[in-house]
Amino acid sequence: MLDLAHFLIGSAHAQAAAPAAATGGGSTPFGMGLLPFALIFLVFYVLLIRPQQKRLDEQSKMIKALTRGDRIITAGGVHGKIVKFDGDENLIVEIADGVQIKVVRNTVSTLAAKTEPVPKAANTDDPAAKAEKKA
Repeated sequence: MLDLAHFLIGSAHAQAAAPAAATGGGSTPFGMGLLPFALIFLVFYVLLIRPQQKRLDEQSKMIKALTRGDRIITAGGVHGKIVKFDGDENLIVEIADGVQIKVVRNTVSTLAAKTEPVPKAANTDDPAAKAEKKA
């Protein structure tokens, strides 16, 4: 008869790992185990992190470049025109004729329309503009 212990021991020896020479060097190098994680991080950086950083940078530049008369849309969806600046952080925005509200500068989400700068010819203090009008 077959001995059960002999059968189990024999199958255990058959399942043992092959010698390192047969597998080609043993375990994988440390860097190869981290390669999939590095690739995943690279994909996240290219597809998610970098575009978000660019968007935030453009948003902060737009907020810093706001001037009086610009038409804006706030994060809450309020449309209005900048009437004046109240310090560094607040804006006074006219949302209807005679209706003005104070909003925090960082809540501006979109610049709807940029105002045109005043042309030099319209400036009456400029002597060159006066000379052109006379001629």
